[in-house]
This record gives sequence, structure tokens and C-alpha cells, in this order.
Amino acid sequence: MINSFSSIFKLVIMLIAMSSFVSSVSANDTEKVLTVNALKSAIDLTPYINILEDSSKKLTYQDFSKPEVLQQFKPLDKAANFGFSESVWWVKLKIVNNDKQSQKVTIRQNYPLIDYVDFHSQQINGIWTSYSTGDRRDFSTRPINFKDFLFPVDLAAKTETIVFMRFESSGPINIGLDLQSETSLFDAVSSNHLITGIYFGGLLILIFYNLLLFVAIKDRTFIYYLLYLASYGLFFAVMNGLAFQYFWPKNPWLANQSLIILLSLSLIWSLQFSRSILSIREISPISNHITSGLITISVISLLISPFTPYKLIIIPISIITILCTIQLMAMGFVALSKGSKPALYYLIAWSTLLIGIFTYMLKSFGVLPHNTLTQNGQQLGSLIEMVLLSIAMSSKVSEFKKGSYMDSLTNLPNRRFFDERVLKEFEHSHNKKEGLLSLLIIDVDNFKQYNDTYGHKQGDEALKFVGRKLQSTARKNTIPCRYGGEEFAVILPKTSAEQAAVVAERIRHSIEKENFQRRNLTVSVGIATLEESNFSSHHLLFEAADQALYCAKANGRNRSEYFQATITNRRIPSS
Repeated sequence: MINSFSSIFKLVIMLIAMSSFVSSVSANDTEKVLTVNALKSAIDLTPYINILEDSSKKLTYQDFSKPEVLQQFKPLDKAANFGFSESVWWVKLKIVNNDKQSQKVTIRQNYPLIDYVDFHSQQINGIWTSYSTGDRRDFSTRPINFKDFLFPVDLAAKTETIVFMRFESSGPINIGLDLQSETSLFDAVSSNHLITGIYFGGLLILIFYNLLLFVAIKDRTFIYYLLYLASYGLFFAVMNGLAFQYFWPKNPWLANQSLIILLSLSLIWSLQFSRSILSIREISPISNHITSGLITISVISLLISPFTPYKLIIIPISIITILCTIQLMAMGFVALSKGSKPALYYLIAWSTLLIGIFTYMLKSFGVLPHNTLTQNGQQLGSLIEMVLLSIAMSSKVSEFKKGSYMDSLTNLPNRRFFDERVLKEFEHSHNKKEGLLSLLIIDVDNFKQYNDTYGHKQGDEALKFVGRKLQSTARKNTIPCRYGGEEFAVILPKTSAEQAAVVAERIRHSIEKENFQRRNLTVSVGIATLEESNFSSHHLLFEAADQALYCAKANGRNRSEYFQATITNRRIPSS
């Protein structure tokens, strides 16, 4: 069906362009010839390609002076996509300028990820013009400074011009050639710059927007998403040749290996982001383990990619990409079945991108033709996907604001948020040898007596006051929460025991000093720190801080105590 649509589309374009040029195929079935008049519009050269597969890789364009070699060219009867091929592929183009004047035209190869592209055209005087370029050669080897391969050709009046092009690559061989006039080339480049500007402009806006959300929410999900946006944006810049042109034009090795590196990073951060926004750890341990395994495989591919030839790793990484995309969709369906609100936007977003990715991969393996849709479809798909994922993130923020993660009285994150966040911070710190994590458990002293004396309304005001103090006196990277009742918790990432003690005393002293409503409101604080894997779970870390809190209360209240292994499990009843 796709091939039929492509053929109809090309036929319509050819009929529309009849006013500016006349094209024909030679009556000789063994060779195709393009005849042009005054060229004004671009011509797709695919119907006029004569192709030769050179499995020996030994032929040169001089060999085609021999009739027995030249006769090996056959008319191309399909799209010039040959997937991953060990052979060299030669293209022969015979272009007849039927106009009375010479024409300056450009042949464009619009797929930039070809290792070696050699171009040879024969002039009227019999002299050959040759260019040798490709993304395994310095960018300066290109005759025209552009991300696609552009080759200038002079078509003498009433003369036949022969062009030979050689393609060799460790990646997919996708030959997408068109003939451009000076005007049509300018229009094509301008349109390309506009589309690229819209894509990367939109990407930067999304990065900035989600960075602001992270500052407001301080949820690691936003960091994962920002890293995904950055890595996939750079990956796309490599895919369309912009990175080679602007970032490392003198480093062909990096131009090729960066594709694998950035693809691996994109897979890692997309899996991490998806696991986080959908809360997969909590709702599906099996899916979480599968995700962890795929992340591990992606990390391995990332680490070995600088030391592994591109042609050896490109097919395995393509398979890994397929497995990861299947898992990304599976996580979305699992979360949707559990009632997750962001899951619906998530599934629509990934479906849009995956259509573009699979279309591109099928094109890379030669199943689908190389055309504007298959080459650039994932660009549009990825931009839509990123916008929809941002909407999913906004949905998460809405949930946060509506109360699923917020305590309505104190405007602090609630018990649910604390349980999820302390687990994430514990896993992050526990997996790093130098990782530090401290936890404060804070209890309002004599709160039952305070309520009985001044009433529940004043008790609520006291809790609000403590909540405001936690927000104003804690450091910027701390995470204060209302655990329940008159008890609060403060998560302190990357904080040592000594630093945690300073924070605890600052909070305690600030509450005591203000003397809320002259009613001598005070708090007690328990402190525990994860260091050198002294706690095997976040539950034990919490229990340690809780024991330290009750020790502080037993020792007279209005004080902070640090957990010591000698503290017993004895609990002092709250007053």
C-alpha cells in the first residue's frame, strides 16, 4: 500500500512539473535516461537510476570505460534502499540537457549517514569532475557546505552528461537522489532550515518549561525527562547531519560513534523517565525488573560503543531499541490499567513517536522506500511526542497540586509523597558508595495538651506555623513533608550526619525563638543518616530516625538527638 501511494504521488508530481521539464525513459530497457528542458523544479532521480552491486569493492569509475563492465548496470525497479549491505553500490545517471542553454544544477543525496560517497561526472570536453566525501571523511571534503551531500553539475546545452556515484557504508545504504536547479535548491535549503529551526526551537522551549517545573516540584522525574529531551535532541541532530556540520566537522569517528552513544542515552533516560512518571516500581515489580534489565543492557552498549566498530554494534543496538520501545508501551498499558492519569497522554505520545521510529527502521532495513515521509516522519513524531509527554508531566503536577501528594493543611508534601520520595532517594544513595542521605523526624511537643488547652483550630494554626518554618529554614535541596498528625519529616539528600544536625538545630531553634502566639510551642527532632550502607532499607532508616526522636522526647523534649546503635527499641508514648 505504501509503495502504491508513493508511486501515485511521484506520478502526480511528474505531471505537474511537465511545464518546466520533460522526462523520459529510454526505449532501451537496460538503461534509463533523464531528459530535461529548462529546469525549474526539483526532480526525483529514483526512476532514472541505473544500479550496480559491487561485492568485490574493487571497481572504479575508470572501469566503466569497458563495455563488459558498463553492461552490468541494471535499471532500478524499486526504491534504492539496500539495508545493511557489505557491498559497494554504484549509481549511473545519464542526463540529457535538451535546452539551448547550459544549466548549473545540483545532485543531492538526502540521507547524510553514508560512510563513503564518491561522485564522478563527465564534462563535454571528456574531463571528469570527481568528489570524495562521506561521514567517514572530514566535513570539509564536501563540495558544498551543507548537512546533505550536494554535488554541482554543469549540463552543457544539447549534451548528454554521465554521472557515476559510489556508495559504501557500515550502516544502511539508503540512496535518495534528486536533481535541483539553483532556485529549487535554495527553496529546499530554506524549507529545511525552517523545519529544523521549528523542531529545535520547540525542543528548547520544552527543556526550559520542564526545568521550571523541576525547580517548583523538585521531582526527579523532571530530571529524567530533561536528560531524555537533551539526549534525543542531540541524537536527532546526528541523524540529520547537523551535528557533523556544526559540532565536530573534523572528527568523522565521533560523527559515527555519537549516533550509538546518544541512542543508548536516549533509551536509558526514556526508560528511567517512564518508570518514574508511571510509578512502575510501586504498581508492577515485574515490569520494573524488566525495565532495570533493559537499562543495564543499554548502559553496557553505551560503555562498549567507543571501542566497538560501528558495523558490529549497529544491528544489536537496533534490536535493543525495538525491545525498549515494546517495554515503554507495556509500562504505559500497565499504568493505565491501574488508573494512572498521566498514562493516557504517555501512551498517545509514545505511539506517535514509535510510528515514526518503526517507519524509519523499516526504511533502514530496506523494507520501506527512502522518501520524505520515511526519512523525516520521526522528526514530526518526536516533536508531537515531546509535547504530549510535557502534558503528561503537567498532569502529574496537577495531581500534585490537587492533593494526591499534598497536605491541604500545611501545603507540604504528604505521607504518600514522602513514602515514594524517601524510597527513591534511598535507592539512589544506597547504590553509590559515596552516597549520603539523612532523615529528620520532627514531632510537636505536647501537642495533645496544646489542643486540649487552646482548641483544635489553634492546633491547626500551630501545625501550619511549623510547616512554614520547615519551608523557610531548611536548605534548598531539602524535602520537608507532613508525615501525619503532629509529626513531620525532612529528607536531606547528600547530607552528612553533622550537616543534618545543623539543619535540625536550625529548625528547632527557629520554632522556639519565635514563640508562636506566646504559647511556648517547641519541637523534638530525631536524626538518622545513611552512610557506608549502615541501613539495608529505607524502612530501617526511618525507624532509626523515629527511635532518635523518641529518645529526644524522653530526654526532656525541645531538643534534637542523633540515632546511635545503642538506642533501644523502647518507644516513649507521645503526650
